[in-house]
Amino acid sequence: LTQARAGIISTVEVLKVMEAFVNEPNYTVWSDLSCNLGILSTLLSHTDFYEDIQVFVRDVFSPIGERLGWDPKPGEGHLDALLRGLVLGKLGKAGHKATLEEARRRFKDHVEGKNILSADLRSPVYVTVLKHGDSSTLDTMLKLHKQADMQEEKNRIERVLGAISQPELIQKVLTFALSEEVRPQDTVSVIGGVAGGSKQGRKAAWKFVRDNWEELYNRYQGGFLISRLIKV
Repeated sequence: LTQARAGIISTVEVLKVMEAFVNEPNYTVWSDLSCNLGILSTLLSHTDFYEDIQVFVRDVFSPIGERLGWDPKPGEGHLDALLRGLVLGKLGKAGHKATLEEARRRFKDHVEGKNILSADLRSPVYVTVLKHGDSSTLDTMLKLHKQADMQEEKNRIERVLGAISQPELIQKVLTFALSEEVRPQDTVSVIGGVAGGSKQGRKAAWKFVRDNWEELYNRYQGGFLISRLIKV
């Protein structure tokens, strides 16, 4: 990928190498693949190839997704649980039909209190239903945020809210970021989630930061959060 970014080789060569990892069992390798595909997705979101790269993600990640399944297997290690969350989140965001359907089913059971999601499945399920959700999905997520007893759960929800796609809902998430519902130190996570969520989110987050720059700057002064905000 570094060679492709430097213009030495074609990105097509990178994708061919990625395809060769389809039977890879290692979490660290998949994490790297996921990160690099994320970079490519971001670049291609401004082109006609965005849908093609989503198809590629589904093709590469679905065999490992089917192998892992949704539920832990006996004797599994911590890295298997991390890998499951990573793979399901990637497939869900890319619109893999079976993953989306199962995520919606499990999310409904979770919200209704029938079957509470395990901690390692919450982020991938939340991000999947939001990415392909509507205003009622966002309202449900904000309600879960309000009801959460643990700060860890609040932060988990804050990080994924930016996955929502519709422009008016993106604005709602950005407004929420500066509300009293979100701790000042966590506002950056919400804005960063929007900036990384989609092409529309990136533009909206950039405009929002410029429009609210004075308030954000006064809030964080010269601290590390302002530099993190600028980076995202």
